Amino acid sequence: MPTTKNGIECLWTDKKRTLFGLPLSFTRYYLTETRFITRTGFLTVQEDEIDIYRITDKKMKLPLFQRMFGCGSIILFSKDVDTPQKEIRSIKNPRQVSDLITACINEQRDKFNIRGRDMVGPAGHHDYDNHDNDSDNIYDMQ
Repeated sequence: MPTTKNGIECLWTDKKRTLFGLPLSFTRYYLTETRFITRTGFLTVQEDEIDIYRITDKKMKLPLFQRMFGCGSIILFSKDVDTPQKEIRSIKNPRQVSDLITACINEQRDKFNIRGRDMVGPAGHHDYDNHDNDSDNIYDMQ
């Protein structure tokens, strides 16, 4: 159920948690249907956005001190030029948030008909046409 927070219609929002899992930070995270937004700052506010369909992988970090307060961190890896890696630090219910991000990724990729192979390119360091090792090509072995 989308809600509106700071003029952003979001599916999920939370603040970075600090000492004892309390949201005493000027970093806020927003997940919309199409973007992941990080807003930081108090007097000067900066926003960083990643298009959801550009996210290629996720990793979850659950340090003991964060787990004690029901928190954890999620690291997003993306094909975004400005932000190839984004850490969502110390948020409540990281497993549910990760599942929600996955659902949004799949929805956006289905909407635009994007598959994993479409995300591979120069920034991903995957070049399947140019092999450095000639033994990888079965036709060279004959």
